Amino acid sequence: MITFDDFKKLDIRIGKILAAEKVEGTEKLLKLEIDFGFEKRELVAGIAEIYQPEQVIGKEIPVLMNLEPKTIRGIVSQGMILAADVEGKPVLMHPGKEVPPGSIIR
Repeated sequence: MITFDDFKKLDIRIGKILAAEKVEGTEKLLKLEIDFGFEKRELVAGIAEIYQPEQVIGKEIPVLMNLEPKTIRGIVSQGMILAADVEGKPVLMHPGKEVPPGSIIR
């Protein structure tokens, strides 16, 4: 269990995927460029077994913004996308209607 104060520390926002490409030498990783309205970030996501780059471009997705950056395959990943786990496979989540990039999830 976490406290409500712990939950409030999470900065989760909607980002719009502007570009996506497979990470060379991997089967599972995509490099994503995501727009948050006030800034753009690169993230590495383990979704390439399910999603092709062209399938995710233009999608709005929730992203954990204040996760410590991590270098993966030479790419600095600045956040983490949030996805449902269905039988060990990621399923991307999207808002029910279009929202501005950077919208806060509460």
